[in-house]
Amino acid sequence: MRLLQILLLLCIPFFISAVSAQTIKPRFKVLAIGENGGYHLQHTQAAKIWLNKLAADSNFTIDYYTDTKPITKEFLKHYQLFLQIDYPPYSWNKESEDAFIEYIEQGNGGWIGFHHATLLGTFDGFPLWQWFSNFMGGIQFKKYIPDFAAATVNVEMKRHPVMAGVPASFPIVREEWYTYDKSPRLNKNIQVLATVDENTYIPVRDVKMGDHPVIWTSTKMKARNLYIFMGHGPELFENPSYTTLYKNAIFWAASKLK
Repeated sequence: MRLLQILLLLCIPFFISAVSAQTIKPRFKVLAIGENGGYHLQHTQAAKIWLNKLAADSNFTIDYYTDTKPITKEFLKHYQLFLQIDYPPYSWNKESEDAFIEYIEQGNGGWIGFHHATLLGTFDGFPLWQWFSNFMGGIQFKKYIPDFAAATVNVEMKRHPVMAGVPASFPIVREEWYTYDKSPRLNKNIQVLATVDENTYIPVRDVKMGDHPVIWTSTKMKARNLYIFMGHGPELFENPSYTTLYKNAIFWAASKLK
């Protein structure tokens, strides 16, 4: 009997720890939107695997959606971070647009957009979303490299929190490299964090824009926000520079409300 009591006393801390682990409140909640098909599906699927592991290891939660129909002002109150994973800035309904605009302008949460988020213009019968274009620096999509190219990305703002542990230059082995009608750097509200060196394209490509930012933030908005152009293929999640940047961006963008 004495031995049983001792064993029970020894087990109590473990039971308490197990219950506590189940009741720990997540650090923040993430809304992630990615297309359910198309050319970027493999990237979105790889992102989901990587994000789920990061969320489990770092105690935050993610809800995934494949369209913006559920988005309302009330809906967004539940999320501290909005991830726009390869989801374009068109085909949103008016209520979703208005809810997103308020979320960003009022700083109700953070935002990280990838790749397809700057497909700005008239596409699939939908007009340009002018507010989103202004958010991204007043740019419009112009061209891209449909047969891909490797290239080197150069970090300009090495002291920015999202660049912690990211090399000053790092390779991207396969991307489409969008160009725009002008550099977002020309907008006074845009802070460029990194550019792609078009002279490092392999194979050589003639789709260029000179000053070619690929990571930037809008300082005008109250929400912490970051656009990362790279986001076409799943191989990016095998690139430690990319995953370090991605992880840093998540905690930076989500931390303002803490």
